[in-house]
Amino acid sequence: MSSEKPLPFVYQFMAGAVAGVSEILVMYPLDVVKTRVQIQGRVPVPGQDHYTSMVDCFQKIIKNEGFSRLYRGINAPILMEAPKRATKFAANDEWGKVYRNLFGVAKMNQSLSVLTGATAGATEAFVVVPFELVKIRLQDKAQAARYNGLIDAVQKIVRQEGVLTLYQGLESTIWRHVLWNAGYFGCIFQVRELLPANPENIKSVQVRNDLLSGAIGGTVGTILNTPMDVVKSRIQNSPKVAGGVPKYGWAWPALGTVAREEGFSALYKGFLPKVLRLGPGGGILLVVFTGMMDFFRGMREGKLA
Repeated sequence: MSSEKPLPFVYQFMAGAVAGVSEILVMYPLDVVKTRVQIQGRVPVPGQDHYTSMVDCFQKIIKNEGFSRLYRGINAPILMEAPKRATKFAANDEWGKVYRNLFGVAKMNQSLSVLTGATAGATEAFVVVPFELVKIRLQDKAQAARYNGLIDAVQKIVRQEGVLTLYQGLESTIWRHVLWNAGYFGCIFQVRELLPANPENIKSVQVRNDLLSGAIGGTVGTILNTPMDVVKSRIQNSPKVAGGVPKYGWAWPALGTVAREEGFSALYKGFLPKVLRLGPGGGILLVVFTGMMDFFRGMREGKLA
């Protein structure tokens, strides 16, 4: 998200893809731990591991299942991260143009940054839902044994539960991404405004500013969207049963169910590994995205020279 003139959509898409894959390779184990903690209930299930904290979850996964389980299901997010993050940044830039024209505003401001981020999040949600559902099924120890990898999981879900199951949890995913992107891009704009200017475009200063604003944005986005992430994980991890009524259906009623049965704090299950991933991860995303955009801009200018 450089202050230079925007590049065509294809360059935004490629830069977002590289940024997303870079972030997931570094931070994925924290996502596995986050999901395991979110989908477990308050009462331990006989014969299944019950996690009391992030560290306890890490230790039990490594001890009982092996270190490689921390990367279980990574194929789905790797395939997802390119279109997901590419859509995030490209949609944010494109929606920004739409809103600036709609409201007759020459430059982006705080309110438009929040609105643009929220709309980009809703756009992104449609791309990620099938990948998220498969990823969660593979990350859950209780369900993972049913599937022999990514392709087998997709085939069995479609065959046994129907193709529309791949979009189970769409509504909660939209809310999750709207809240995170609004907080993320809104904070990036505000923090950049507060940081010292970099008129000489010194690379080290740009990286520092991007890392700081992206990390703060990722942290705020995580605080805002963790409750929706918890119910999304519950909804997507509930296999469809013919004639059955799922315990977790729509997002807002599911929030009430979790809070009523397990307490308000349950809505922030998995918060520590999630914020440890998406705080620094948000900084990594912004640094890599900005770096790639600068790289592509240099390529284009070099060709025109």
